[in-house]
Amino acid sequence: MKHFSTEEWIDFVNQVVPSAKKLEMQGHLGSGCKRCAKSVSAWQRVERAAKIEANYQPPTDQVRLAKAAFAGSLLTREQGRDRGFIEVLFDSFLQPILEGARSSNAGGRLMLYRAGPFQIDLQIEAQPGGGTVVVTGQLLNVENPGLTGSNLPIMFSNLRGGVVRAITNQFGEFRETIETSGDLELIFPGEDNKRVVITLRDALGHSAGEKS
Repeated sequence: MKHFSTEEWIDFVNQVVPSAKKLEMQGHLGSGCKRCAKSVSAWQRVERAAKIEANYQPPTDQVRLAKAAFAGSLLTREQGRDRGFIEVLFDSFLQPILEGARSSNAGGRLMLYRAGPFQIDLQIEAQPGGGTVVVTGQLLNVENPGLTGSNLPIMFSNLRGGVVRAITNQFGEFRETIETSGDLELIFPGEDNKRVVITLRDALGHSAGEKS
């Protein structure tokens, strides 16, 4: 008895064999060949699984979180960073102390950045006890005011293993709490989905924000 090859049965299942050959193969199956019937059954299961997989679409927010997590992985850092230009527009720690004041606001820090079309407004506040900080911010697309930077994945890291992920709301706002190590890193997808990395060393100290 002549048996057909695996490649031929794959074409048969995918319905790409000529009509005459298709009838011949159907006749072969009808003759009771268990070997070829088993092969056809296996490839039919593969075809059904492939169709189901093609129709599956994971939730958009989960995809964004996964991309943000990968962007912040140590492996990605070793392979290199996107060196887009980041401009510090304002940093409250760089402002001169008013005459007569004993110190600047030691409990918080206000910053304003520009990265491509995005303007990033940040406020960092120490929590009682000194173990955590609250990071509040907003992303705005200043080149297109109609785009608020909503539903963007944001990732915070204290550069000591602590990571917090968030999604901006409809106004591009976010607010999260993270354990403090002194340092803080903010990562989000910027123009053309190139990740923007803002690193603050001694975030509530006296050093200026920088991108590393």
